[in-house]
Amino acid sequence: MTGVLVIVILLLIFFGGTYMLARFRRPGVQEFRDQVPGDLVPLRMGTTHVTRHGPEDGPVMVCIHGLSTPSYVFDPLLPYLTDMGYRVITYDHFGRGHSDRVMGRQNAGFFLCHLDQLLEAEGITGKITLMGYSMGGAIASAFAARSPERVEALVLLAPAGLEFNISPLANFTRKAPLLGDWLQEVFGARVFLSTYADPPYTDPAARDIVARMCQEVGKSGTLAAMLSSARGILAEDQSATHRAIAAAGLPVLAIWGTEDGAIPISAMGRLAQVNRKAMQVELEGADHGLPYTHPASVAEAIEDNL
Repeated sequence: MTGVLVIVILLLIFFGGTYMLARFRRPGVQEFRDQVPGDLVPLRMGTTHVTRHGPEDGPVMVCIHGLSTPSYVFDPLLPYLTDMGYRVITYDHFGRGHSDRVMGRQNAGFFLCHLDQLLEAEGITGKITLMGYSMGGAIASAFAARSPERVEALVLLAPAGLEFNISPLANFTRKAPLLGDWLQEVFGARVFLSTYADPPYTDPAARDIVARMCQEVGKSGTLAAMLSSARGILAEDQSATHRAIAAAGLPVLAIWGTEDGAIPISAMGRLAQVNRKAMQVELEGADHGLPYTHPASVAEAIEDNL
């Protein structure tokens, strides 16, 4: 019995020690804030990195990024959106980019509370257009279903919430408490970097965004936030959410990449089933990086359909 107890203690020391070493040897977000673009806005939940673009009196578009790509994922799209006259606001989720690392299960309620506080701090009370990319599409959809009176239109870029391809390892990590947290902190960065080691892009702007994404997992708290989102909002089926959006009569434009390995093109059919009025556009040859690999095509779809 004593030998078993010793083994258990040694295992706890090993797993706990490697977890703490992996997490806390990474630099904190404060070390990257010396040249932050935009502003750091104090909210009740925590400090949030916000940037604003375009005419101050233009119709407001709030862009919501995905699981692992902070708000700079929209940078290639910004010139097109501001040329359309939009006042574009981007922000980093908690646990990404320059925003605080905030504890809590990152489910729909968590993200909606964050967005509510941001809109309040920005003094935005009128209707807005929401653009959500990947996980951001799930957040934008949840906001539109809950508060349709505040939404002018909904633009969804490869939105999560209907179908989502996930690797066996990521699925295990998501479902296994404690052991999943350990695997994410100790091996998550290595797996992420191997996935994006050789991006199939020739455009320098797209390659730069992928490089910056890889740097993100080196910040303390980022991997934990990604896992929390995977266990939270990314585990929530949004069929009922999209039915509510359809019932509210909100204009919806969904843009999909035909070669998307994360959000398969079959999700387009799922959306058509639950919201027959949604306008949908396929971008031939685009993968999951469509906002930074095909910004002109995304902008054209917005102009043509909204």
